[in-house]
Amino acid sequence: MEIKVLKDILSANNRIAEQNRQLLTSKHIIAVNLMSSPGAGKTTLILRVVQTFKDKVRVGVIEGDVSSSIDTKKLSEVGISAIQINTGGDCHLDASMVNSALANLPLNDIDILFIENVGNLICPGGFDLGEHLKVIILSTPEGDDKPYKYPLLFTIADALVVNKIDLLPYVNFDMDSFYHTVKGMNQKAALFAVSGITGEGIEDWGSWIIENLGKVRSVKSEPTKRAEAS
Repeated sequence: MEIKVLKDILSANNRIAEQNRQLLTSKHIIAVNLMSSPGAGKTTLILRVVQTFKDKVRVGVIEGDVSSSIDTKKLSEVGISAIQINTGGDCHLDASMVNSALANLPLNDIDILFIENVGNLICPGGFDLGEHLKVIILSTPEGDDKPYKYPLLFTIADALVVNKIDLLPYVNFDMDSFYHTVKGMNQKAALFAVSGITGEGIEDWGSWIIENLGKVRSVKSEPTKRAEAS
């Protein structure tokens, strides 16, 4: 019985996720699901992308947290359209939550929608949100062994971003070993080494997202009604 209930939940989630994706595609928006452990630097990297590409793309954010709206306030203060989702204890966002948030965003004024998932390297991997890209962010102080401990996210990611490379001289993180490991798990994933503090590598990562935005915009799609949250 429990297995059937889980299948029903995931089936309903996937249906709404596909409707989210069709809506975003029809609006020529690329959605990027950012997943990481707490403190990896997701919000800082979003702010860096906005700063680097402010004359090229417009950014919106769905901010997922168990509680609080600290990061949403940071984003709003610099003019980014941001919506807060507090899960009230759930360790991940789901498609229905994202669907509700989409109704309150100015979609006609957004090119890149970052969905900043709840900080967790386990739960988010099982739920499609309607994103076009799944991006895993790992910070160097966490160590290079995370792909072994949390393999699901690393095998489904479209890109792996190693943040805080400015700390490499001071932490135990073997970049070559990490790249070798993740390439063995996921050959299709793009790899980026960045620093949210210095800005190193941000242009390469942002350009990759913009390149994929072009692919989304090349898809012919019909406008889709917003899915009813369920």
